[in-house]
Amino acid sequence: MDIQLSDHFSYKKLLRFTLPSIGMMVFTSVYGVVDGYFVSNYTGNIPFASINLIMPFLMFFSAIGFMIGSRGTALIAFYLGIGDKKRANAVFSLLTYVVIIIGIIVTIGGEIGLSKVAVLLGATDEMHPYCVSYGRIILIALVPFMLQNMFQSFLIVAEKPQLGFAITVLAGVTNIIGDYIFVAKLSMGVNGAALTTTLSQCVGGIVPLIYLSLPNSSLLKLGRADRSVSSLIKAAGNGASEFVTNISLSVVSMIYNFQLMKYAGESGVSAYGVIMYVSFIFIAVFIGYSMGWSRL
Repeated sequence: MDIQLSDHFSYKKLLRFTLPSIGMMVFTSVYGVVDGYFVSNYTGNIPFASINLIMPFLMFFSAIGFMIGSRGTALIAFYLGIGDKKRANAVFSLLTYVVIIIGIIVTIGGEIGLSKVAVLLGATDEMHPYCVSYGRIILIALVPFMLQNMFQSFLIVAEKPQLGFAITVLAGVTNIIGDYIFVAKLSMGVNGAALTTTLSQCVGGIVPLIYLSLPNSSLLKLGRADRSVSSLIKAAGNGASEFVTNISLSVVSMIYNFQLMKYAGESGVSAYGVIMYVSFIFIAVFIGYSMGWSRL
């Protein structure tokens, strides 16, 4: 039986409702670990260190998707709760379109300034080409990645957490198979790793976008956007804490990597990357649980 937001939640039902969002976050972390495994074992230490050096900068922008998704759902859930489904869908559409527009602008700016950013982060002459080539491919899928992060929350308020989990699994399987083909078999190096990550992010962001654009059985459907700027301000204001939390993680990682490059070189950055991969799995459990119950 499907669980609805209007239900009375016991401990058991709360756990059942939050399990898909926990699974989404854990699985996302796990296939990130698999990504690191293939890169480190089939491309070498310097390419692996290069990816870990530039990745926090790329993740910095994903915070926008988390910000809009985490607190935008609260606003949408409010309108659904008072029975105004039309306004809920209008606000949902507004937030989705805004994220797409911001993503396009950030992608263009990132592509232009990526080379200089790599230097500022401490990339050596040997690491710099890997940082730039990997980052430029990843930035192509920045919009789908931001949408993926946002839809993880929206699919919960749409009472489709199982669908969100299924899409995350599909994106993860795409990433793992792609790593095996492009990195292990075709020896495409960091470009192959970036390509397969890009494909998986497109699956995670575009599949739910198509689903929510078509007639569906969920509470949400993409359509005409709400013209009220106040809705956007409320979503962004309420999500400021999530935005700061996510960008702070990226900033701390960039500072750590910069210092590690000074004192331990590429090996230090690689070691820190391995530690972060493992820690994200444990953090993902808490984030997934909080994503689930905070929509109630």
